[in-house]
Amino acid sequence: MGLRKDFLWGGAIAANQVEGAWNVDGKGLSVADVASYKPNIDVKDYRKQVGVTQADINEAIESTDVEKYPKRRGIDFYHRYSEDLALFHEMGFKTLRLSIAWTRIFPTGEETEPNQAGLAYYKSLFAKMHELNIEPIVTLSHYEMPLALAIKYNGWADRRVISLFERFCKACFNAFKTDVKYWLTFNEIDSVTRHPFTSAGIIPDQTENLLQTEYQAFHHQFVASALVTKACHEIIPGSQVGCMLTKLTDYPNSSDPRDVLASLNKNTMNYFPADVQVFGEYPPLVLKYFKEQHINIEMTPADLTILKENPVDFVTFSYYMSMVSSYDENNLTLTTGNTIVGGKNPHLPVTEWGWTVDPVGLRISLLQLYDRYRKPLMIVENGMGAKDVLTPEHQVHDDYRIKYFRAHFEEMIKAVDAGVDLLGYTSWAPIDLVSASTSQMSKRYGFIYVDEDDLGHGSLNRYRKDSFKWYQKVIRTNGADLN
Repeated sequence: MGLRKDFLWGGAIAANQVEGAWNVDGKGLSVADVASYKPNIDVKDYRKQVGVTQADINEAIESTDVEKYPKRRGIDFYHRYSEDLALFHEMGFKTLRLSIAWTRIFPTGEETEPNQAGLAYYKSLFAKMHELNIEPIVTLSHYEMPLALAIKYNGWADRRVISLFERFCKACFNAFKTDVKYWLTFNEIDSVTRHPFTSAGIIPDQTENLLQTEYQAFHHQFVASALVTKACHEIIPGSQVGCMLTKLTDYPNSSDPRDVLASLNKNTMNYFPADVQVFGEYPPLVLKYFKEQHINIEMTPADLTILKENPVDFVTFSYYMSMVSSYDENNLTLTTGNTIVGGKNPHLPVTEWGWTVDPVGLRISLLQLYDRYRKPLMIVENGMGAKDVLTPEHQVHDDYRIKYFRAHFEEMIKAVDAGVDLLGYTSWAPIDLVSASTSQMSKRYGFIYVDEDDLGHGSLNRYRKDSFKWYQKVIRTNGADLN
């Protein structure tokens, strides 16, 4: 059978990891602008190590150091997007998933009128994309909350942020109603409990009951997602709005029923954020968990009506790795990946950063998601970080990356042949960028090499890796030729 003829091949990036220009054209500080370079995070106490304290924020506000805060410089996509889009077009991209930086449109999040320079930038970017026949898929919130809202309201912990986000989204819908058809609300919305500051602007050391606050923030994001889904459908007829989650595919560590139960419980919580956005209601098992954990979410009858009446149109997800669970964590060897800590599967290899490589897990994930939600799916992040070597001839021989993608594409196509409705695939990331978790450049993902090191030194020149031509062929043949 193979992939649909209009399959959306492409790549995915986030504004805070590529744009740079952190203080240009009226842009305000975001939570990403205070994320420091942390290359040596240990698996132990991982969550604490990726956290941000109020003292960290205060120090960052006073600093202009783009070495310590690499997301402020990115890869200068802000000024080089025409060059990068031309390279994506050369690869044959049908689509590019990207995000709009909230602080380019509303610098503090509380302005009543949008920053026209910010709107003009994205208008120009989308025009260039359409000139190259690249369909935009736009994420409205991709770890880019205004820092001012984190400081003033503790981010999404405060209900007042809902209306501020709604204002931002409506400004985008009105400005880009002829430019963008596909929208995503929150990137990896489930990540609130893994890195609350990055994902929801919650400052942990200023928060009395962190778990309670995280789930309240979840609720506010769910309501916001439903409200902006409604607004998008009204403002842009024919538009499609999707949710996005981290597909945390989890296996039992053994056939011991207690391990199977541990994995089942883990997956129940992994699915819950998408469940709310697809089905428009909280799962009963999750509500029971809240009760047992004394988590009391403030929600109104109107909230529940909004959720029920405005489900998403399609489901998107990131897939990087799978993990295993056990009833006794002493049975597990822990590993990290994509800001996640979990059990390492002894049957699978890992990358240099400890990420389990599991192509079959992608097929399993697609089958699980489609069976559960029965809505069109899209893989909007998948890839591997590696320490690429640029030769004196400006080449990168990354057969390991080709091998990784080939294996995942084979399983993806098998899932489609089994009946999964898959709209498209966007790799993370088509071009080297600043890592989300550690702010490294040396953890490289792209088909395009960017000459920049971890401290920001380099020419910023772009070079095609061997995988560039391979992905070009894959797209040209719509996945028929993976050799």
